[in-house]
Amino acid sequence: MTTTGTKLGIGIIGCGNISTSYLRLAPLFKGLEVRAVADINMAAATARAAEFNTKAQSVDDLLANKDIDIVINLTIPEAHYPITKRILEAGKHAYSEKPLVLTLEQGTTLRDLAASKGLKVGCAPDTFLGGAHQQARAIVDEGRIGTITAAACAVQSHGPEGWHPSPDFFFLPGAGPMLDLGPYYVANLINLLGPVRRVGALTSSATPTRTIGSGARAGEQIPVKTPTNIHALLEFASGATVQLSTSWDVWSHRRAHFEFYGTEGSLYVPDPNFFGGKIEIAGKDGVISSVEAWDHPFGKPNQDHPKHGALANYRTAGLADMAVAHIEGREHRCSLERTLHGVEVMTACIESGARGEFITLTTTCTRPQALGIAEARALLA
Repeated sequence: MTTTGTKLGIGIIGCGNISTSYLRLAPLFKGLEVRAVADINMAAATARAAEFNTKAQSVDDLLANKDIDIVINLTIPEAHYPITKRILEAGKHAYSEKPLVLTLEQGTTLRDLAASKGLKVGCAPDTFLGGAHQQARAIVDEGRIGTITAAACAVQSHGPEGWHPSPDFFFLPGAGPMLDLGPYYVANLINLLGPVRRVGALTSSATPTRTIGSGARAGEQIPVKTPTNIHALLEFASGATVQLSTSWDVWSHRRAHFEFYGTEGSLYVPDPNFFGGKIEIAGKDGVISSVEAWDHPFGKPNQDHPKHGALANYRTAGLADMAVAHIEGREHRCSLERTLHGVEVMTACIESGARGEFITLTTTCTRPQALGIAEARALLA
């Protein structure tokens, strides 16, 4: 990875809501400096640059900027593949918001292009690097619940149309609850259990349209062109069987986000959409008790959320790890191979629902290296 000065130059393409998290949090990490932002809407880039005291450029100019080493792709999902491809063609390393691509074929194209140019590609989510999820990883690795034989995961609500002013893309192919929220769950399943062997799913949509509930377009009907209710079964290479439910057709439920069932007990893991949260554990006696949180830096609350209260938010940790991994000559944790495997898991679930049969996956990956307390502290400025 080429460096310009003592820090890696970071560029951002896409100045929507998510860009504020990267711009606010990147300074927490060692060796990263945001040097320019770009957007197809130059006014949006200019406003975001002024807000965070950086430079606004056109997309073309940012890709040609010699002070930029890594470009973060924060565009809408359908633009992730073409923009990441352009980043690599410009000779720069790429880090994308999820999902990296919408098809496995797009992902293999990026993999081959990156390999031919000696470039790194990383992808969110990096929430599995959070303190709670890495503590859950340590509990699993220590064998405290024995061999995991099964798990149940659920992310269910009534969708983003009620609060998002322009939710159209959420209901198009490449999004829906599986590809929008599923990446957090699948990435953490890979972190805890490793790769998936095959999947089967039932899919549906409760309504053919949704009504926008806020903003200037409130009351407008938008089409639903991807399943909004997906209930999948995942068989892992380890032998574990997992139920994964992602739905935007649910008004209320009492299902837990993450439960793991082992030969020696059960583990209750918080929402993988966030870096922190409470872990609980039960042994063979079935008594559930709280696990005292360890002193992991990516589990400490650093943000007040209007709905969830004090939260730990260390988005950009995956990017920082990618930069350090390149220097150290190791694989980064949010790697292209794991991302591609996750994409196939999710797209195969959608395909299984359409075909009515189980699908054996063509990709695989390793579990990412654990990120302990010392390793996480080493990434911070």
